[in-house]
Order: sequence, then C-alpha cells, then structure tokens
Amino acid sequence: MMRKILISALLLPLFMGCTTAQNKLEKDDKIPLKKFMNTITEEELKTHLFTIASDQMQGRDTGSEGQKKAGRYLIEQYQNLGLSYPLGANNFYQPVPSKFMKTAWSPTLPDSENIWVYLEGGELKDEVIVISAHYDHIGMKNNEIYNGADDNGSGTSALLEIADAFVQAKKAGYTPKRSILFLHVTGEEYGLHGSRYYAENPIIPIENTIANINIDMIGRRGYGKEKNDNYVYVIGSDRLSTDLHKLSEKANNHVGLELDYTYNDLNDPNRFYYRSDHYNFARKGIPAIFYFDGVHEDYHKTTDTPDKIDFPLFTKRTKLAFATAWKLANAENRPVIDRDGR
Repeated sequence: MMRKILISALLLPLFMGCTTAQNKLEKDDKIPLKKFMNTITEEELKTHLFTIASDQMQGRDTGSEGQKKAGRYLIEQYQNLGLSYPLGANNFYQPVPSKFMKTAWSPTLPDSENIWVYLEGGELKDEVIVISAHYDHIGMKNNEIYNGADDNGSGTSALLEIADAFVQAKKAGYTPKRSILFLHVTGEEYGLHGSRYYAENPIIPIENTIANINIDMIGRRGYGKEKNDNYVYVIGSDRLSTDLHKLSEKANNHVGLELDYTYNDLNDPNRFYYRSDHYNFARKGIPAIFYFDGVHEDYHKTTDTPDKIDFPLFTKRTKLAFATAWKLANAENRPVIDRDGR
C-alpha cells in the first residue's frame, strides 16, 4: 500500500505538469490571441488608409503610377516590420503582364504587379494561409479622383495591421505554426486578374495553401445596415469546408460581431461569391472566406473617401480577420474539404 502511495506521489507531479502544460496550451489560444488582436488600432488603420486612399495615389488604377506609389508605401511598411518577400522570389513584386489581363469586356491594361509578403511559421511552416486584398481601384475619370477608400483601401490597410499583429506575436515567442502570405493583388476591378494570376502561378505550391482569407470593403455600412454598427457579411466560408465556417465563428467569439450570411446564399442575385479575389482560390479547391461590408451609396464614386469610413467598425472587422487567421495558423489540422464549392 505504501509503495502504491509512493508511486502515486511520484507520478502526481508528472500528471500536474501535463495538466499545467495543457492549460497553458488552452490559454495560448486565448490570451495571446486577444493580446495581439488588440494591437490593431483605429489610429494605425486611419494612418494607413488616409495615405493609401489619398489624392496622391490618383485612384490606384491598375498599372498606373498612382497604384505603384501605393505599392511602394505598402512595401515600406512591411520592411519597417522586418518582413520580406517569400523564398524563391526576387523581390516584393509578382509581375502580372498586360496580355494576361486582356479581355473582350475591359480596356487594355498596362503591365502591373501583385505584392507578396511572407511571414514564416514554425513546425508546419510549409503550409501557408494566404490573406488577400486587392489594392487597385478605378483611377481617375474626367480629372476626378476615385479614391477607393472602402474599395479597397480598407482591406489593403487591414493587411498591414494584421501583419503587424503577427510580427508582434512572433517577437514575443508566439510564432504561428503555419506560414502566412500577405498578398496584395492587382487588376481586381477589371476581372480579378491578380488573384487569378497568383492562383495559376503560386510562389508556394497551391496544395500547401490551406485557406484564403479575402478582405474586400470592410470600412463602411452597406444599404439596409445604416444603423447597424456591429456586423460583417461573411461569404464562402462553408462552400468548401465546414471546418473553416466553424473556425470563423469561433474566432468571432473574441470580437462579437454579427455575422451575416445573406450574400452566402446560393441564390443570391448579386453573386458576390464570384466577384472578389477569394473565388480564384476556391476554384483551385482552397477553402476561402470573404469579409465584406456590402454595397453603399459611395460605391465606385468619387465620394468613396477616407472621411466616410466607420473606423470603430472597420477596426472590429480587421480584428475578426486576424482572429480567423490566428486560429487557422495554429490549428492542429488544416480545414477538411467536405463540400463541393456550390
């Protein structure tokens, strides 16, 4: 009996150690997530957005000098964070040639470029999450600037803040298990060209991409939501993987937004699922989720300016995208594909 007690006494610290380690793992999914999520601030989003959607960028038309200027600003911010381009690339740019973007229904576009930025993960670093946002807009018409603050200065700025949060986490010893590719795509306004080019010419094998989080217009309140200061439209989350859908909802427990799936309906007449850059990943069988605020009165008008942005709501939506990315990056398993995409 005494021997049994002695053995039990010896095993107890080991058991307690295992329990403590398990508790730490559980806490690691909560405390650091919230800590680093809260490094995303209205002030920093505002700084980025007022620059990206300024008149100096001349509406960021695909391949224009204004878009290139915006691209240089993005690269400078990532370099300030200590981030660089992915292994195998020569620089931050993925050239997208004019001929690739040629269509019967759009003007001839000049050569342009995607911008890719890489944060290396830990034990599962060969797997990657692509977080995307298009940084082009529609430029100038009749000497008037279409600033595109919401479309898509908001998503573009969000990527910078999400990257900053992950960098701070990594510096504090919380390296994500998986790597993250921050992808600013071009030519979205003329046919999702940049994301299509990347999906067909990925720098990281497409089979190693476990999911895409696409952020396109998250800074305003859409039609019918003018009085709602706590929502986001979620599109595509369950089209290929119910795991991704559930994970996004769990991520939202840290943010508390109203997740509206109206535009995820298969019969949605707007067909938004097919109208932003996540779709080119979904076409390749990659689970994808699209965060969106809906269409509003300034959509594709000269009045889509930074002063119209709802920064508290914009910040919450950015935090949700970060929380979803965090959970994807640190999940034990990649999202299972159990749906047919329709």
